[in-house]
Amino acid sequence: MLKRKSLQCDLCVIGGGMSGIAAAIAAAREGLNVVLMHERPVLGGNASSEIRMWICGANGRDNKETGILEEIALENLYRNPTKSYSVWDTVLYDFVRREKNIILLLNCTCMDAKTETGSYKYGRDKKIISVTGYQMTTQCFIEVTAKFFSDCSGDSILAPLCGAEFRIGREAADEFGEDVDRKHADNMTMGMSCIIQGRETERDIRYIPPEWSYDLKDSDFEHRKPYLYGDGENFWYLELGGDRNTIDDTETIRDELIPLATGTWNYVKNSGNYNADKWDLDFLGFLPGKRESRRMCGEYTVTQRDICENRVFEDEIAYGGWPLDDHFPGGFFHKGAPNTNYPTPAPYSLPYRALYSKNIDNLFFAGRNISMTHTAMSSIRVMATCLLLGEAVGKAAYIAVKNEITPHDVYLEKIRLLQKLLQNEDCFLPSLKRTISDKCKNADLNIQNDIIRNGEDRAHRIYGTDKTDFSYMAPKGERITYKFEEGALSSVHIVFNSDLNRETLPGSDCERIHTMRANQRLDSPIMHMPYTLCKSFVLTGKCDGKEKEIIRVENNRKRAYHLRINGSYSELTLIPLESWGDDDFVDVISFDFE
Repeated sequence: MLKRKSLQCDLCVIGGGMSGIAAAIAAAREGLNVVLMHERPVLGGNASSEIRMWICGANGRDNKETGILEEIALENLYRNPTKSYSVWDTVLYDFVRREKNIILLLNCTCMDAKTETGSYKYGRDKKIISVTGYQMTTQCFIEVTAKFFSDCSGDSILAPLCGAEFRIGREAADEFGEDVDRKHADNMTMGMSCIIQGRETERDIRYIPPEWSYDLKDSDFEHRKPYLYGDGENFWYLELGGDRNTIDDTETIRDELIPLATGTWNYVKNSGNYNADKWDLDFLGFLPGKRESRRMCGEYTVTQRDICENRVFEDEIAYGGWPLDDHFPGGFFHKGAPNTNYPTPAPYSLPYRALYSKNIDNLFFAGRNISMTHTAMSSIRVMATCLLLGEAVGKAAYIAVKNEITPHDVYLEKIRLLQKLLQNEDCFLPSLKRTISDKCKNADLNIQNDIIRNGEDRAHRIYGTDKTDFSYMAPKGERITYKFEEGALSSVHIVFNSDLNRETLPGSDCERIHTMRANQRLDSPIMHMPYTLCKSFVLTGKCDGKEKEIIRVENNRKRAYHLRINGSYSELTLIPLESWGDDDFVDVISFDFE
């Protein structure tokens, strides 16, 4: 008989993709005990070295996602200047391992759930008691009992295990009044891809394809133009399976994607059309990257109209901005363009009510499986947006545990607290400025610039700000000091300019914006930290006439700090010492307290 062991926690997160990583970290940082169960050996899901899809998010200037994602991106720039996927895996692993409140279960597949049927608040009829995973490396069954669960698995594995209501496929236009052509609902979805990547070398390299590779011709690429020398070529269009079941048929579809991938590389290498003699096949993913499968049913279902009409939700906890990028179910063999691409009003608002189950009392979810229609999903599904949703779930779970309330109670009673916790962690909410305490507003400030206490933590058109007036350019070593009547303070909030548009980095727009790259050219740039970001600083506080150091940071890799100081002070002083560039100034966006 195989071994069994049991764990208990506050929050069990199923799935260690980008949304699951964010949910686990966000909850652990608030003090929850978290178990993160992930069925793969490396973290990151579609962004991992096993699949290698790009982390995309809201299009448009100044719309880049911050919070945990920006922390990860900056750490990756510091530790991984060549954009190595082996290093990238360690960056994600480190971000989870450094959180003492997270128990990480890798190689552990969630395979069962215990539920309790009853009459719960707000019409819910079931509650999850525990889930069981099988860890293949230890040949052990691990049962995790938790107060709350979050399905961040992409495929919504908890739906069939616990009876959570879900959707799959495309809705008819009249069900939600969406602007789509479908008169009838169907089970079609977007497909999945096995990515290929090339590496340019200094010598000719031969490629001999397997005999079972697809024999592809010019006509197969009429609407798909491979270009190894372009930074944007990541072969996303090697896609199949949307006309089948993207869960049940995954292995069969994979066995078609591999011949498609090798056939494509053979075509690129040997057709003579692409100047590819010196290119080597550097990677071929055998684990398909999925775009769509089950979507959970929540308290609210986000629709295409919500996005296109730019509806602002009172329970806004994240935002999107990727186009309505719907891929045709036939994938690579669809005749014509592989996808639609309709712009959205980036950034658009996303509601908390789409992140918890309408029939399971203690189930959250985050990622491409939240409560939304197929057409809305074609935009929301991208990983930067999904990570924001995960961060919101982590904070909501903390509120629910601390107050012994349900996920829906968080909406009814604590939504402003949830929004504040997210803003404290540098999560941008387009409809809300961060609130500044009266004590900070009324304190004496020794610089003639109130911009650092206006509650705006980035340049954005929503605030009516532009690049020239969203921050204070502090001379290196300047003391920025607040003076006020001595009393108790709880926290200090500091935000530096991390060059969200990445204008100080080398390479093309595509190269600068994406955390990782697709194909490796001989002239691919070596990355570095954004020159605008503060490299070192000191924060001090004065109490009883004595100044003491609160924090000193060298080799800073973070954009934002929300420091819980919980002490009595009469002065606070921020001293920016240097930036990562050669400038004599350090860009300070926010410095305030409460």
